[in-house]
Amino acid sequence: MKKIKESKLANSRALTLVLLALAAVCLGVLSLWFACVDNRTAMFISYFTHPLIAVLNLLPVVFLALLLYFMTGRAGLSYGITAVLTLGLTAASFFKLTFRNDPMMFEDILLIKEAGNMAGKYQLFLNKSMLLAIVLVFLGWVVLHFLARGRMPLWPRLGGVAVLLMVFLPLQWLYADANTYTNRTRNEALISPWSATQVYTSKGFLYPFLYSVKSASDAPPEGYSAAAAQSILAAYEDADIPEEKRVDLIAIQLEAYNDFTKFGVPELNPAVYEEFHKLEAEGYTGNLVTNIFAGGTVDTERCFLTGYSRLGSFRAPTNSYAWYLQKQGYYTEGSHSCYAWFYNRENVNANLGLQNYYYVENYYGALTGGGVGFDAVLFPEMIKLYAQHKETSDQPYFGFNVTYQGHGPYDTDVLWWGDGWVVDDGSYTREELNLMNNYFGSLKDTGDHLKTFFDYYRASDQPVVIVLFGDHNPWMGDGNSIYHLLGIDLDLSTKEGFLNYYATRYLIWANDAAREALGNDFRGEGPDLSPNFLMNEVFKLCGWEGPAYLQATNAVAEQVPVINTPTGLYLEDGVLTDALTPEGAALIQDYESLQYFWRKHFDP
Repeated sequence: MKKIKESKLANSRALTLVLLALAAVCLGVLSLWFACVDNRTAMFISYFTHPLIAVLNLLPVVFLALLLYFMTGRAGLSYGITAVLTLGLTAASFFKLTFRNDPMMFEDILLIKEAGNMAGKYQLFLNKSMLLAIVLVFLGWVVLHFLARGRMPLWPRLGGVAVLLMVFLPLQWLYADANTYTNRTRNEALISPWSATQVYTSKGFLYPFLYSVKSASDAPPEGYSAAAAQSILAAYEDADIPEEKRVDLIAIQLEAYNDFTKFGVPELNPAVYEEFHKLEAEGYTGNLVTNIFAGGTVDTERCFLTGYSRLGSFRAPTNSYAWYLQKQGYYTEGSHSCYAWFYNRENVNANLGLQNYYYVENYYGALTGGGVGFDAVLFPEMIKLYAQHKETSDQPYFGFNVTYQGHGPYDTDVLWWGDGWVVDDGSYTREELNLMNNYFGSLKDTGDHLKTFFDYYRASDQPVVIVLFGDHNPWMGDGNSIYHLLGIDLDLSTKEGFLNYYATRYLIWANDAAREALGNDFRGEGPDLSPNFLMNEVFKLCGWEGPAYLQATNAVAEQVPVINTPTGLYLEDGVLTDALTPEGAALIQDYESLQYFWRKHFDP
């Protein structure tokens, strides 16, 4: 009699559904335990103190388990498949975080080759938590096997599938909603909001993984034809750099650096830009018209490195000028004396062809006590790293470096660099003066280090070309308050306001040895350029033909040298416009197709 009752209980459809749903919740909880690597216990608890995060991570597991049950009619099988998929993806993300500080995203599923290469480079392991998880998953299957044996007839199961599919539509919207991801699931107490990886793991795993689906599509531009783009590119060939012209190339992106003397306000201590102006007088200079204002540094640096106006995720090796230089025999490296996770540079820079890169974690922390390195640390080390390379290798050198000093916001209460960099005419409050002195004092200090840096290469018999540029205008108070106070025109409908808002300065400088080797004096005023066309100008001055892609983009860089992606505005033949000439529009269409094709077809 007891066995009959147990059999009836195990065959209960209601109990089977309840047990399967509970088992799926347990799988979701296990997934959350392995969702992050650092500070795991505290982060795990935080998921449940933010109920929406917990729900959004657990719901997909329950949904999948029930869907499989309605499709197969077998609870144990449904649970097993759900466990393999859920914990398999979670484990992949856990190991990616462990080895590369980079979570699993939906796009990574499409990168089978890269995933195989990564797995071959690292030693996978099983720790106590993983072994316990495996045991718990197996126990869950045992419970379902013996206690959840209820079977539904076909039609009720089809009805269950239909209901779940109807539920899927609003769920799809919820999991793709940017406001939910950015604001409603904000969980920043244990993380830095500047780290994309930490923001991702602060929301669990399954939820941010599903949210990443929408960014994986990377749709081609309108009218794109791979065959047409390939045909355009095939008209050119990658050109080798002549041996005698393989000069060393060093690029430095200066954080929030711009020359305010072009605005005429505020009145400044002449020392602020004294050294920078001396360098400009020795070199080839122009306006770099960026896509960003007061933030978004990586847009400028990645446009420069790749020649793309529209950037991808760079989660796999992607064609760039660094890769081209590497193929030409250059050693490619660089420094950013901030954290490797900042904008995921530790992974992206490698995918863009930089063989070695120095951050706080692997180099600068030993010099700063673990903190960010300012210019007093960074510039001498850039020289040191260059000198070490030249002492041990005959390879030409490409260095791409990004500073941190000058990063806003700037304190309004405490002076960081002393007083007197802004002339006090009596019209500013103490807070306004402090903010401006902190910015311009930082620029004065940068100028001093630029002098020492350039003096080293000026005296060198090694031929060296240096490219220097600011990434964007500085933050100057909430709502651009200081810009408005100074009367700086930021009206994007006028060319003056547009350039005031988006333009910094670029400098291309060569020492005597490089000028002699390249037969160019590297002096004069260059055109207004987008960052994605700055390398075109560098290669032209160096007398390098460059890769086929660069050659194919020279025509558009000549006629439409500024492509501003956030506004849809262009500079065509010096005119600010949102309506290109037919010739300009054709060049832009070809350029957008070319960059998409080159970005999608990596040539190792």
